[in-house]
Amino acid sequence: MSGSSPTPSPPGSPVRTVVPSHPFRSRLSVPALATGLLVALVGYAGSVAVVVQGLSAVGADTVQIASGLVAVGLSMGMSAIWLAWRQRRPISIAWTTPGMALLAATGPVAGGFPAVVGAFLTVAVLIMAAGMWSPLGRWIAAIPKPLANAMLAGLLLKLCLAPFLAIAQAPGLGLLVLATWAVVGRAARLYAVPAAVAVALAALALDPPPLGAFPSDPWPSLLPVMPVFTWEALVGLTLPLFVVTMASQNIPGLAVLATFGYTPRLPPVFLATGLASALGAPFGGPTVNLAAITAAMCAGPDADPLPERRWQAAAAGGAGHILLTALAAITAALVSRSPPILIEAVAGLALIGAFGGSLLAAVQVEEERLPALVTLLVTASGLSLLGIGSAFWGLLFGGAMHLLHRRRPAGA
Repeated sequence: MSGSSPTPSPPGSPVRTVVPSHPFRSRLSVPALATGLLVALVGYAGSVAVVVQGLSAVGADTVQIASGLVAVGLSMGMSAIWLAWRQRRPISIAWTTPGMALLAATGPVAGGFPAVVGAFLTVAVLIMAAGMWSPLGRWIAAIPKPLANAMLAGLLLKLCLAPFLAIAQAPGLGLLVLATWAVVGRAARLYAVPAAVAVALAALALDPPPLGAFPSDPWPSLLPVMPVFTWEALVGLTLPLFVVTMASQNIPGLAVLATFGYTPRLPPVFLATGLASALGAPFGGPTVNLAAITAAMCAGPDADPLPERRWQAAAAGGAGHILLTALAAITAALVSRSPPILIEAVAGLALIGAFGGSLLAAVQVEEERLPALVTLLVTASGLSLLGIGSAFWGLLFGGAMHLLHRRRPAGA
C-alpha cells in the first residue's frame, strides 16, 4: 500500500491529482457532490428574489421572468460544469446579484425589456473581451493575502449570522436545524450541513403554499425576446452593469479562489461566462459570472479534505442550477411568499469554518492587521457607491491603508 497512497498537500493549495489505491474513490467525492448541490440551493434561495425584482423593475412580465430564470440557470450550470471539469478547480458560477440590484434601482429603460436584453448581450461581449486582457490577472495576483482573506470574511459575516437570526424568527425550527448540525457534526463533520439541509427541506415540505398561488403552467420554458440596442441603455445600463459584474463578482470571486490556493486561467473563465451570458440573454437571462460568497463553500476543506477533488463541488453546483430551472415558473410567481431565512441559516452553518479560517489569515500578521480590518469592516458594512458593491470598496479602502502603512517613514 505504501506505493499507492496519495501524497499529502497543504490545505487550500491546488495540487495535481494523484491516483490512490482506490481509483473510483479518488474520482468521486460524496461530500463534494453534496456541497455543490447545497451551493446551488443556497445561491438560488438566497438571491432569486433579487433577480425577480430586478427583471420586473425593467419591464419583464411573469412569463419573461420565468424564461430568464431558465436561461440563467442553464448558463450557470453549463459554464460551471465545463470550467470545473476542464481546469480541475472549484470554479463556481452565479448570476450577478449586484447587477440585478442595479436593475431594480434603475427601473424602466427606454426601449423596454428588449433594450435590457440588448444590454445583457453587450455586457456578455465585454466580459469576453476582458478575458483577453492580461493585466487583470496580474492585478488579482498582486492583492495582499491578508486583504483577500479579510474581504472574504466580510462577505461571509452576514451569512454566518443567519442561523441565529433564524432562531429569532422561528425558534423551534431554527434550533432544530442548529442542533442537527451540531450533533451530526460531532460524529461526521462533512455530513453536518447536508443533514441540516434535509431537516430544513422537510420543514418546508410540511408547510406548502396555498394551491391557488401556483401558476397554471408550472413547466419551465424559454421565451425569445428580440434585443434592441439603444444609446440610453448603453450609457445607463450596459456600462454600469459591466462594471458592477466585474468589480463586485468576478474580481472578488478570483480573490476568494486565491485565498484557497486556486489560480484559474482567466481567458477561459471570462470567455466561457461571457459566451454563456450571450446565449442566455436572448431569452431574458441575466449575466453570469464567478461566484463570490458561495465559492468559499466549494473551494474550502469542508467540500473535501483533498484539494484536487473539490472541483467536483463546483461541477455539482452547476448540475444543481440546471435542475433548479424546473422551479422557474413557480418561483417567478411565488418568490415573495417563500422567505429564504432557513436556507440562509444552513448556508451560514456551512460557512462558519471558512469564516474562521479567513478571519485568522486576515489578522495574524500584525503589520497587515489594520488594513485587513478596514477591508473586513467596509465589506461587511454593505457599502454601495456608484452601483458598485462593498467587496470592491473594501479592497480599495484596505489597499489604500496597506500602501499608507508600507510607506511609513522609518521609526514612525
